[in-house]
Amino acid sequence: MCIKRYILAMLVVCLSFPMAFAQSTHNATKMLPKLYQDNGDGFIVIAHRGASAYYPENTMAALKGAVAQQAEMIELDVLMSNDGVPVVFHDATLMRATNGKGELHDFTLEELRKLDAGSWFDSTFTGEQIPTLEEALAYAAGKIAVNIEIKTEAVTDRLKGGVEEKSLALVQKYEMEEYVIFSSFDYRAINHLKTLAPEMPVALLYEKKQSVKMLPSELVQKYKADAFNCSYRQLTKKWLTDLQSNNIPIFVYTVDQPRRMKSLIEKGVRGIFTNTPDVLRGVISNLNQDSRD
Repeated sequence: MCIKRYILAMLVVCLSFPMAFAQSTHNATKMLPKLYQDNGDGFIVIAHRGASAYYPENTMAALKGAVAQQAEMIELDVLMSNDGVPVVFHDATLMRATNGKGELHDFTLEELRKLDAGSWFDSTFTGEQIPTLEEALAYAAGKIAVNIEIKTEAVTDRLKGGVEEKSLALVQKYEMEEYVIFSSFDYRAINHLKTLAPEMPVALLYEKKQSVKMLPSELVQKYKADAFNCSYRQLTKKWLTDLQSNNIPIFVYTVDQPRRMKSLIEKGVRGIFTNTPDVLRGVISNLNQDSRD
C-alpha cells in the first residue's frame, strides 16, 4: 500500500499538514510546524541529533548531513552553558561526546568552544565544536524544520530568563516560528513554553514518573501539548488507539531498522526519529513503489 493510505485517517483530520487540527482533547487549536521541504505525504522524516549514524551527534556536521540526506526535520538537544547560552548537546556530562570532563553547565561557552566534539566519533571530525542553538538555527533557517528538545538538566522552576524563553527568542530571531516544534521529558518545560508562547507547537515526551499512570491523551490535555513523542518500545496498542481516537499526532524514537520503520508507518505514526534518515527515506520510497506495482 501507499504510505498515504496508512495515514489517511490523520490527513482526514487535518486539511493540510501545517493547518490546525480541528479536534482537540483540550479544546485548543493544535498546530504542527511547516516543513521547508514537504513532499505532501503527511509523514515526517526526523534526523535524530542530525544524521548521527554517520556524523558526530548534535554537531554542525550532523545537521548538514541530515540536510544532505533530505531529512525533513532535525531533532537536536539543548542545554545551557554556565554563562546562560543555549548550546546543542545531549548529555549532562562531557565525557562521552567530547574530550572534556565534568558537567556541561559548569563551563562557559568560551570554555566549551575549546573542546573537541568530533574525534570521539571518528578522527575525520577532529575539531568539531559544540554548536550554540543560535548557530544551528541560523543554518537551518530556510532549509529544514527543527525539533528542539529541552533537556531536563537545563530546566528550572523559573519561567522568565530560563532556557525556554532564551530558545524561543532565538527561534523568533531567525523567523522560524512556523518551522519549529519544541519537546521535553520535563513537563515543567512544556508548561513554560505554552505559557510563554501558546501558539508554538510543543510535543510532550513521555516520562513515566511524571505521568502517574495517565493515558497519553490525558497528558496531552493536561499540558496543552500538540503532539505525543515516545519510544517505539512504549507504543502499545492501547496507547495507539487512545492517541488516534483523540486525533493526536504520534512521533516515535529512535528507529534505524527498516522492518520496524515500515511497521510503525503502517500503524499510522506521524513521524519517526532516526539516526539514518537515508534509510527511512528508502523505506518510504519502497512503500510508495509497491503501491504503484
